[in-house]
Amino acid sequence: MTVRRGKKLSISIQEHMAIDVCPGPIRPIRQISAYFPRLSPTSPTPISPNPAVSPVPPSSPLALSPGSVASGMGGAHLLSPLLAHGRPGGGGSLSLTSSVDTSVEINSSDSDDCTALGTLEFELRYEQSSSELHCTVLRAKGLKPMDFNGLADPYVKLHLLPGACKANKLKTKTIRNSLNPVWNETLTYVGITEEDMHRKTLRLTVCDEDKLTHNELIGESRVPLKRVKPDQTKHFHTCLEHPPPIPSPTAMGEALRGISCYLREWENEQLHSLEERGRLLLSLQFLEDKNAEGGGGGGGGEGRRSGGLRVGVKRCAHLAAMDVNGFSDPYVKIYLKPDIQKKSKHKTAVMKKTLNPEFNEEFFYEISLAELANKTLEVTVWDYDLGRSNDFIGGVCLSCHSQGDALRHWMDCLKNKGRRVERWHILTNELPRTLSHD
Repeated sequence: MTVRRGKKLSISIQEHMAIDVCPGPIRPIRQISAYFPRLSPTSPTPISPNPAVSPVPPSSPLALSPGSVASGMGGAHLLSPLLAHGRPGGGGSLSLTSSVDTSVEINSSDSDDCTALGTLEFELRYEQSSSELHCTVLRAKGLKPMDFNGLADPYVKLHLLPGACKANKLKTKTIRNSLNPVWNETLTYVGITEEDMHRKTLRLTVCDEDKLTHNELIGESRVPLKRVKPDQTKHFHTCLEHPPPIPSPTAMGEALRGISCYLREWENEQLHSLEERGRLLLSLQFLEDKNAEGGGGGGGGEGRRSGGLRVGVKRCAHLAAMDVNGFSDPYVKIYLKPDIQKKSKHKTAVMKKTLNPEFNEEFFYEISLAELANKTLEVTVWDYDLGRSNDFIGGVCLSCHSQGDALRHWMDCLKNKGRRVERWHILTNELPRTLSHD
């Protein structure tokens, strides 16, 4: 490079690049994700990014050299890049004893640092007599910062799986600017049957509330309800985890393609499954023939001359919101099919702006037990809309050809004459085939 007298010093781009080139090995830039513990898809044991936290002697079988890690774990180092810190010339060592404990339930009290997302503490209790599931959200610790100020505005929302929807979502209050929020709030699911306790899973999701943008997910925890015994309070202290991913088979290795295909099949099954639209509490009672007791008046249900079926519509819970205001105007219609004379239709009153209406209305069908065995009771819940067609919320059919709780309820009514049998039913978005619209 030559500089003439009287001219400004100028450097060409070639000379500039040549000056800035640093001879020697190029070291990779450490990313932010390398500072947080994470799980490798090929290994059930989480890997700690800092092996210096719990050193392992070189002679220990748990101390692995970088070469042995790369050869022993296959392609796992591509998913979890770690920088080994060791003595010069000796190479770094990766400690497996410094792994993070991400078990579903934690018994130790000093478990705040077990995950980068934080921990959640809550209690579950199932009241079998009232069919209620109480979830008391106690507190969270060590939550991941989500805002620019290094804090978060966390809240917890609950869903029942499978069939998660707005109808079965419950939500706590929001705690502002805290990474260790304390809620002490009890959320209650009404109409939870024993069948739900065996097949349902409760998902607790901790989110960060943002007023200007969409809310962000911090982490979640899932608990199978079959772990909760009736009328007993069970305490949980869990580590928050990321939602289970649905990876693409083309982006994974041959060893993981089977798992990915299975997850996709499970996702498609959940999408095509019936959506839960709420719960309905029904009471059925078959009254025997009253001819022997006499009585001239035929007005009241107890003074009827012939037997029949008394249907009581008690209440609904966790109905789906069908209106833009986040509520519904629900009412219930019942039919006893087949109905040749079109006289079996009954309707309740309309309850305005509620997702948990209480009706407490009863209807009577004058019918014999032999005829009732061949009938189907259709109960549907609708959202009343003024000036346009009403929206279908959900329904349930009870007959000898039903399944699950509907069949058990129907058979209990037929077998126990004169006894009032109450049971909760799940409302699905499946419209009964024989249903005639208004």
